[in-house]
Amino acid sequence: MSPSERDAQTPDPDPSAAAPGSDGAAPSDVPVADDGAPGAEGMGAPAERSPEGSEADGATAPPRGAARADDGDADRRAAEPPLPVRSAVTDVASTRVVVLGGGPGGYEAALVAAQLGASVTVVERDGLGGSTVLTDVVPSKTLIATAEVMATVTESVELGLRFPGAGRGETDAESAVTVDLDRVNTRVRGLAKAQSEDIRERLEREGVDVLVGRGTVLAPDRVRVELADGGTRDLRADVLLLATGSHPRELPDSMPDGERILTWKQLYDLTELPERLVVVGSGVTGAEFANAYEALGSDVVLVSSRDRVLPGEDADAAQVIDDVFRRRGMTVMARSRAQSVVRDGDGVLVTLADGREVRGSHCLMAVGSIPNTAGLGLEEAGIRTSESGHVVVDRVSRTSIRGVYAAGDCTGVLPLASVAAMQGRIAMWHALGDAVSPLKLRTVAANVFTAPEIATVGWTQAQIESGEAQGQVVKLPLAGNARAKMQGIHDGFVKLFCRTGSGTVIGGVVVSPRASELVFPLTLAVEHRLTVDQVAHAFSVYPSLSGSLAEAARRLHTAPEVD
Repeated sequence: MSPSERDAQTPDPDPSAAAPGSDGAAPSDVPVADDGAPGAEGMGAPAERSPEGSEADGATAPPRGAARADDGDADRRAAEPPLPVRSAVTDVASTRVVVLGGGPGGYEAALVAAQLGASVTVVERDGLGGSTVLTDVVPSKTLIATAEVMATVTESVELGLRFPGAGRGETDAESAVTVDLDRVNTRVRGLAKAQSEDIRERLEREGVDVLVGRGTVLAPDRVRVELADGGTRDLRADVLLLATGSHPRELPDSMPDGERILTWKQLYDLTELPERLVVVGSGVTGAEFANAYEALGSDVVLVSSRDRVLPGEDADAAQVIDDVFRRRGMTVMARSRAQSVVRDGDGVLVTLADGREVRGSHCLMAVGSIPNTAGLGLEEAGIRTSESGHVVVDRVSRTSIRGVYAAGDCTGVLPLASVAAMQGRIAMWHALGDAVSPLKLRTVAANVFTAPEIATVGWTQAQIESGEAQGQVVKLPLAGNARAKMQGIHDGFVKLFCRTGSGTVIGGVVVSPRASELVFPLTLAVEHRLTVDQVAHAFSVYPSLSGSLAEAARRLHTAPEVD
């Protein structure tokens, strides 16, 4: 999924473009997304506000932030049966489904449509898996996995490990282990290619026709494909899904050259570790890559226009990462906006808005992304887009045109691979007459792959403190966890939120190594509306980091009143 986060370097968006469908009053027959500002981070940000309920009957969604905190209404809505399907398809076997884009939203939709018996064609220009597999999530997390091992080795001296061959003494882990970036990136590209091939083989096994080329919408039921090997092919579509993704935003005075000034898609061509990497943008993408390259051995400067890194994340979690970055030697320039980035000999010169200059060997521009919707023929076909260029969809992935659906980054709902895949599946379930429930962003788990990681799900503490949600909060530092002490973990915490009165778990935050694995119990609790008592009464292993989740639940228990 595109790592285009609430980036700290991009100007604050105009409220009118903050969410699909918010660029003016929507026509009554055009349902809009219930949440998801374009640029909400793809690799880590949770849905900040997600109104409950269904709008698949064509009703316009409540405005962003309008989710009701009343537990009784939420319970009734959660108990409602799946939506009655309103599909134009009467004979699935004769239905022609065309999918533009082979990323998670596209290939997952294709698999569902094939499973239900439709005739499916996927059009993809760059390779199956899309940017998620080839240039974004899979490559970045593979690189980060190497960086995690480096960081673990560097911090292992405290556990009693020694490095006799180190240049500056047997406790000098940093000089004992070095990285060969050329080999790392060769492995990264190889894994991405292999994953892409696996997806292609799976689609072909399921009978999906894959065309390599670029598709253009001629009409809601007609697509023209410019084939990569020459020529064109026109396709008829009973159901059309747009899953065209997004690409990195480029600033006029900081244009990437692929050598010294780079987007996140271009990092994997580097053969040598940057001596001094300037990262412009302190959102999720910027923070993840800054963390990774610092661990690999680069001198990193992180330019942030906000007070701290990760401004869109839980404040306590972001503060932990900010502190860790600085403690490890990273230069974090807060409240500093990059004005321009230019080549300067064998390096780069970054000029800030206040006139200061920062020099480095390389610069990574992590300033958000733009949906791949221009030139697709959407306007001519009557498919509505927002001012930011995102396709306007409702919670069952419908666009403004009957029979046309959209999924993934091009919708701006929430740029996560998991959300794109679910949008694609929901689109096909709805279009082909299967049982379907609308997308629920409130239950989406998200992760920031820094060290430590930040995992989140559900309501946020900021929403509780503002009164938008009625809840109680408990926070447990991992420093008191026995397993954390054994592993030398000093940074991180577990935070749990429950509904006032009922004790229903409504959200949580985990900051720790492998938080992406630890958050799953909280996701289950939020999804199935478990109470803190139900979580507390489940056994946890001792010693374990997950034991802190049970302990947090126990601390939120309210003793019954005695008359």
